[in-house]
Amino acid sequence: MRRLTRIATTLGLLGASALAYAGPALDGIQAKSPTNWHAIGMFCLFVALTMGITYWASGRTKSTADFYTAGGGITGFQNGLAIAGDYMSAATLLGLSAMVYTQGYDGYIYMLAFFAGWPIILFLMAERLRNMGKFTFSDITAYRLDQGKVRTMAAISSLTVVCFYLLAQMVGAGQLIKLLFGLDYNIAIFAVGLLMMVYVIFGGMVATTWVQIIKACMLLIGGTLVMVLAMSKFGFSYQNLMQQAMAAHKLGPKLMHPGSLLADPVTAISLGLGLMFGTAGLPHILMRFFTVTNAKEARKSVLYATGFVSYFFNVIFLMGLCAMIIVGKNGAFFTDGQVGVVGPAAKLIGGGNMVAMHLAKAVGGNMLLGFLAAVAFATILAVVSGLALAGASAISHDLYARVIMKGKASEATEIKVSRVATICLGFVAIVLGILFEKQNIAFMVGLAFGVAAAANFPVLILSMFWKGLTTRGALWGGYGGLISAVLFVLFSKSVWVDVIHMPKALFPYTQPALFAMPIAFGLAYIFSKLDGSDRAKAEIEAFEDQYVRGQTGFGASGATTKH
Repeated sequence: MRRLTRIATTLGLLGASALAYAGPALDGIQAKSPTNWHAIGMFCLFVALTMGITYWASGRTKSTADFYTAGGGITGFQNGLAIAGDYMSAATLLGLSAMVYTQGYDGYIYMLAFFAGWPIILFLMAERLRNMGKFTFSDITAYRLDQGKVRTMAAISSLTVVCFYLLAQMVGAGQLIKLLFGLDYNIAIFAVGLLMMVYVIFGGMVATTWVQIIKACMLLIGGTLVMVLAMSKFGFSYQNLMQQAMAAHKLGPKLMHPGSLLADPVTAISLGLGLMFGTAGLPHILMRFFTVTNAKEARKSVLYATGFVSYFFNVIFLMGLCAMIIVGKNGAFFTDGQVGVVGPAAKLIGGGNMVAMHLAKAVGGNMLLGFLAAVAFATILAVVSGLALAGASAISHDLYARVIMKGKASEATEIKVSRVATICLGFVAIVLGILFEKQNIAFMVGLAFGVAAAANFPVLILSMFWKGLTTRGALWGGYGGLISAVLFVLFSKSVWVDVIHMPKALFPYTQPALFAMPIAFGLAYIFSKLDGSDRAKAEIEAFEDQYVRGQTGFGASGATTKH
């Protein structure tokens, strides 16, 4: 009872903070957008359900293993759903459906690039991650290297990727609530950040996992329902749908020709590399492999997640095509009453990211719109909770417990640091969400993947498979990949011109992976080869022990509880 009171008190304080932050802006909320009471009702129902889960989980979060990995007791099927819930973010539902709506087949190719990273995780990484790691992927990169230096590098890299990804989710949340709940954008961002803090602070990985599982089920059901109702308008005929889409869309027959989205082949290749290898470098995805009981369940969880994600990508593709006719030819969904896909001057109400929401209203009315809006909001809450937990674990487990305290921190203190870190990350996410309000969320997720592909993936994969990697090489490779990727993004048009408002971009491309990944791999290889120290020789010899552990799981941490 005391725990429930504590949660309720915190919620009350957070709510009061949100109202204080909103200030005078509350007076004009209703004038900005009509309130969708169906959406608000379903959203409140979901929040109540997840708060109940958080209360239940808080009673089962006693140790660091519980807080970071749910005690390692999640099954492969449950973890597969949770990974899919982590991966099917606001960018998937909102950004990718909008991309198909505007670009056609190129939007589908963009999805396939996201999807291409899963075989890498399944065949190369999942088993070794579970066998060698405990709480974070830094456990693997630092397994035989200098713990303090490598964990610091991995933690900084993880936090950078988490911030990039959080940014996209927060912008999606703000745009969604601004359109559907009648709230000001900044207030919406603040509400998401506060709810995220509550989930992670009190429930840890147990609550985050079950929120992601429920959200994944809701998203699969909601997306399928919208897709089925939309396809019924075309007699469930894909050929009929395509004929009408090409007739309506401004691209015409070129709608199903690749190349209109990324005419520059360098950008296309860089984006593809980032999306493919970035999946294997996302901290919140990698962290999920430590929640299962053993390596076999880790492989099964990737297999299940792959099935769920691939199915949903196809649902999104059909939704985007249907929206071209159902939404694009209906002036009611545009600010000036003109149709969109055949009238370039027309602008969608709520912006281009809201195509999926408009389609739901067109085929199912306010009730379905409300359900999908609640699902989209649940999606954002689940993903940002996973991201916050990954970022907090990098601070508390890697930096505080392992680097600062040299492994001597108590579990209670480590969890307390993690909760403080969660609050700090929450406010960072709020500020970033406000600053980047106008950016396309699918594009921003692409940037997060690009940074992950250059900053995390090279050192992680080399530490698993190349015995020649040394601490010096890992540090040069990790920092080199991270710094170059961030600078390429900073100096690109998307930030240097669109956000900072400088006259000309210093870097001609918008995606960093093609340029930053070779830098990371090259630096790691060169400086490992140049390192002839006794410590480097000992690290190379220690690879045999790491290889046995990775292959067999001998000595791997076991599950402590079942959830």
